[in-house]
Amino acid sequence: MEKKLEKRWIAAFIITTAIAITGLFWDHAEMTEPDSRFNSTDAIVPADVAWLLTASCLVLLMTPGLSFFYGGMVGKKNVISTMLKSFICLGVISLLWVAVGFSLSFGDPIGITINGTHYGLIGSPSDFAFFDYVDEHPHTKMATTIPFILFALFQMKFAIITPAIITGALAERIRFISFLLFICLFSICIYAPLCHMVWHPNGLLGSYFGVKDFAGGTVVHMSAGFAAIAGVLVLGKRKNLEYIPTNIPFVLLGTGMLWFGWFGFNAGSALAANHTAAMAFATTTIASASSMLTWAFFDRINGRRVSALGCCIGAVVGLVAITPAAGYVSVPKSIFFGFAAAIVSNLMVNWKSLKKIDDTLDVFACHGVGGIMGMILTAIFAEGENASLLHGGWNVFGHHMMALVLVAVFSFFGAMLLYKVTNFFIPLRVSEEAEEQGLDLSQHNEMIG
Repeated sequence: MEKKLEKRWIAAFIITTAIAITGLFWDHAEMTEPDSRFNSTDAIVPADVAWLLTASCLVLLMTPGLSFFYGGMVGKKNVISTMLKSFICLGVISLLWVAVGFSLSFGDPIGITINGTHYGLIGSPSDFAFFDYVDEHPHTKMATTIPFILFALFQMKFAIITPAIITGALAERIRFISFLLFICLFSICIYAPLCHMVWHPNGLLGSYFGVKDFAGGTVVHMSAGFAAIAGVLVLGKRKNLEYIPTNIPFVLLGTGMLWFGWFGFNAGSALAANHTAAMAFATTTIASASSMLTWAFFDRINGRRVSALGCCIGAVVGLVAITPAAGYVSVPKSIFFGFAAAIVSNLMVNWKSLKKIDDTLDVFACHGVGGIMGMILTAIFAEGENASLLHGGWNVFGHHMMALVLVAVFSFFGAMLLYKVTNFFIPLRVSEEAEEQGLDLSQHNEMIG
């Protein structure tokens, strides 16, 4: 077994080396002639650049925050391994994004033609490979007032945290190298198509279905949530389901980092320093505050103690739920977003049937269900003429519900297939002995204390 594992690590190193050498010798396309897809640098707005640089830093901070959030919840023997699975995404997905991920997400559309209009399912893998044409010039349709490379880096942070979210469901039993292979497959085969279909100007879900996803409720949280539940079903339950969270202060710290970083996540998605960013900033924090309090009070009236862990989970659920609507609703409506999502997610977390399948840190109940709630509530309350159900947009609401089903099916069954493919090449689950010993020691030869 050790020899086989060694070969797999050698293969991983060879792939990384190949990417590094390819980047060194890649014949980067210089725009010697005007390209109709890009504007002159005269179109750049300095204030927008300053804000997006800041927002990108904030979103990057969320992944370390997530590692603390998850790390404090697991048992003592698995803290380091759980935190590292989030943290390693900063390395793996960043390189993958530069090589091909950004091109698959925002490259020229490859898809279908409906009524004479072409709608993208995924981007051309060669269009922006190794950041070809991704430089200081703004794009004519995507983020028109900032350098295109800044837009690419901002979006990279979203791609990084999405697979990191999945780790909480699979904690304490998944092999590290298997996880690395899966997140690469997930980013290419599930995240990139969803990102393209929702956020590219010609994407099928955003352009044809009219799906409103301001900052990632569908692209990030629903995809991660359904991939998480698929992974739980493939991996099976842990041998020891009884554990005590190791470090609640870690959870509090992680929640604070996530809340702080989420301002970049949501307000940054305005892609400009404008009134929409300010409104998204406000709705983000108010929805989270509402959800945190609702979760705490709902726990108490159901006979459970108000806990720091519950308050933290409630705050994150509110952040998840408001994400798709942050720039589309008013502050009073954001209160309801947090309230409704907290109750539904709380019920799901404590649903006995869901507990039986052992989603370790309730990723589906919080991120998956929170994303679903956000998408439904956005389709009901988003402001603007014919923008939602309450504003005469019956077709918009219907299309959102159709898209919700499509995204759920695609994410769940797509991830299920990718887990099977990963398991074919590398066993997903650690041995019983390694699980009993703890993944910190058995996978990384490290331990707390």
